[in-house]
Amino acid sequence: MAAAVKNAKAIDIASSRRAQTASNAVRLTVTYVFLFVMAVIVIFPFYWMVISSLKTFDEYRENVPTLWPRTIVFENFGTAFEKASLVDLFLHTLYVGVVSTVLSLIVTVLSAFAFSRLEFKGKNALFGLLMATMMVPGELYTITNYLTVAGKLPFFDEAVSWLDITNTFAVLIVPMLVSVYYIYLLRQTFLQIPNELYLAAKVDGTSDFKYLWKVMLPLSVSTVITITILKMMGAWNSYIWPRLVANDDAHKLITNGLRGASFVTETNETNYPAQMAAVFIVSIPLFLVFVFLRKYIMRGVSRSGIKG
Repeated sequence: MAAAVKNAKAIDIASSRRAQTASNAVRLTVTYVFLFVMAVIVIFPFYWMVISSLKTFDEYRENVPTLWPRTIVFENFGTAFEKASLVDLFLHTLYVGVVSTVLSLIVTVLSAFAFSRLEFKGKNALFGLLMATMMVPGELYTITNYLTVAGKLPFFDEAVSWLDITNTFAVLIVPMLVSVYYIYLLRQTFLQIPNELYLAAKVDGTSDFKYLWKVMLPLSVSTVITITILKMMGAWNSYIWPRLVANDDAHKLITNGLRGASFVTETNETNYPAQMAAVFIVSIPLFLVFVFLRKYIMRGVSRSGIKG
């Protein structure tokens, strides 16, 4: 009797293990199939961009699209540089990106330090108000910012706007300097630094700026690098705001420069292969940033989310 019970238990355990193994196999299969399908959905637009940049204009115009070019054409890249003036667009975007990133870092570091270490009346209420602005869609900021820079300036007799008296690059840079998300990100990192270090530094007579420069920034370098990368990528990808305030060739950025009349042929058709080649060239810097600097982005974001 005992042997029969023992055998029955062994059979139950074996069947349970087989069922669990089959269940794990089905779960893994479904997971990998889902990931594969999602990967194809994500990668296919990039694949289509690459093969389109290598096609001839006549092949691209065919009713039945081909998944691989019958004739690989590299002349589209030369046409893209010539028609879209990519060198000038690169320089304009790089200038706006570097200047806006440096100024934004100054504003972000000082604001994060004030909200994390300094004590003043209404600090928490003010920070809560700033955080509440993150719930407002960015499109609304675009509208109000444009009304600000295009509206009449005070102390002028005539109807003069900011766009009329200042460099357009300044209009591209200044309205986008403050990011509440970056301030929050760096503030959370600053809060992980023990407050005893700050109190000890104050006892030694260290100024707030020196403590920020010598102690807090070196300990928060990963988050600062993350903010720098994200800000540069945001400036590189910016489209709506430059489209509104910088339509002239002297200040046009790379995103809206690809959507102009540069790729229109003599027959009033868009040369999509050359345009795709230009998009591919523009995407290379962002791709390299993601490949080589993704660990800094993840490290900075993950560290800022933990308050020790």
